[in-house]
Amino acid sequence: GISWSTVCYMIGEIQYGGRVTDDYDKRLMNTFVKVWFSENTFSQEFSFYKGYNIPKCAMVDQYLQYIQVVPMWYICCFMFSVSCFVLYNLPSLKWHNNDKFYLNSIGIKPHLSFTSVEGSLVFYLQVKEKLKNMGPFQPMNIFLRQEIEQMQRVITLVRSTLSDLKLAIDGTIVMSENLRDALDCMYDGRVPASWKKASWASSTLGFWFTELLERNHQFYKWIFESRPNCFWMTGFFNPQGFLTAMRQEITRANKGWALDSVVLCNEVTKWMKDDITSPPSEGVYVYGLYLEGAGWDRRNMRLTESKPKVLFEMMPVIRIYAENNS
Repeated sequence: GISWSTVCYMIGEIQYGGRVTDDYDKRLMNTFVKVWFSENTFSQEFSFYKGYNIPKCAMVDQYLQYIQVVPMWYICCFMFSVSCFVLYNLPSLKWHNNDKFYLNSIGIKPHLSFTSVEGSLVFYLQVKEKLKNMGPFQPMNIFLRQEIEQMQRVITLVRSTLSDLKLAIDGTIVMSENLRDALDCMYDGRVPASWKKASWASSTLGFWFTELLERNHQFYKWIFESRPNCFWMTGFFNPQGFLTAMRQEITRANKGWALDSVVLCNEVTKWMKDDITSPPSEGVYVYGLYLEGAGWDRRNMRLTESKPKVLFEMMPVIRIYAENNS
């Protein structure tokens, strides 16, 4: 007879189980193996799923004919059917008719496909050429170039993760631990750990993608239109570098000033972002900062007690500039 314990070990621990890294996933794999591979498998009552039995054929041609009539959805049910293999529902993965990869139902509002997100991002070959003509030795342009390079690394990482994820689901490559973590995170609406390390902190994947587009929009307008009148400072990878570049810019504009003696100053305005129509005469306008544990009285320009049940309150536009301390 057949040594079913050997068959189960070969399948659950070596051939398929050897690719499974998570202990609980391996336990699940071995459970299915014990149910599906035994003498009972060949009984008339057994079925992997309703209407999906092992065919009773005597000739090879009969098996081939049976394969031809098996509904196509059986082949795809591992990814798209919950009930067929009694697995938890993976993210709703869909392919467009041009095989572009889409992710829906993961908390992105409005619903965005990764391909459309990527297509709307800055075309970095054009960016490189544009940056060459912006005065490479200006502090703000050096800062912008560094931000663009970091943004490009994030987009490259996202693109490669999604590409590998599609190949892993197709079975072309092995589903590694990092890819499994990325898939689980997308299913739960969380940001994959590898993306967090290369980018910024965000509570959900939807917010993360919204910030990705907003950051791109700021960079795009700065490069291809004009320098922003008001900067979203929290949208930079290195806000401290932005302030340092601004200090250097003001130092160079004032003859006889030394960078070591120039200090940062700030002035809270009464305006919000949409009220700003021109840049300040010196320094920068910034927005996107919040107060925690306090409120802000815009009329009297001072801190107040926080409103009931309001944890964070957006600050008005702040003018940040530099003065010579000496």
